[in-house]
Amino acid sequence: MSNVSYYTEEGIKKLRKELDHLKSVERPKASQAIAEARDKGDLSENAEYDAAKEAQGLLEMRISKLEETLANARVIDESQLDTSKVLVLSKVKIKNQNNGMEMTYKLVAESEADLKTGKISVNSPIGKGLLGKSVGDVAEIKVPNGILKFEILDISRE
Repeated sequence: MSNVSYYTEEGIKKLRKELDHLKSVERPKASQAIAEARDKGDLSENAEYDAAKEAQGLLEMRISKLEETLANARVIDESQLDTSKVLVLSKVKIKNQNNGMEMTYKLVAESEADLKTGKISVNSPIGKGLLGKSVGDVAEIKVPNGILKFEILDISRE
């Protein structure tokens, strides 16, 4: 089953860098740990060997998942996106109707979300609530402790 995911060029580079690091640095480390544990004797009672094999299995699973993600990843051409409504990769300025606070977020794929840099996932409650809205619209977003209302002040692309 293939799940196509959309990323920025920066997001794809980050995934490729992580994959390269896992293959070129972490995989040899895991093999070395297994070899060292194997050299310590009887494998049937060697907890260090079992732990090293389990760590290798988890590493290989992560590598496989990253390879699958990259195989199904598509780069979004930001220049082709409509700026009249909020879409993935939109930079949106919103005003919280409850407290008057203004915030700017960029809507990105879940794996690229980083609140510290103002990037929120399109799958988050706020991201979902903003999608498809235009400047002047008010998005009512249900969150665990109530409903937030955000007015869309501006939509742009970087």
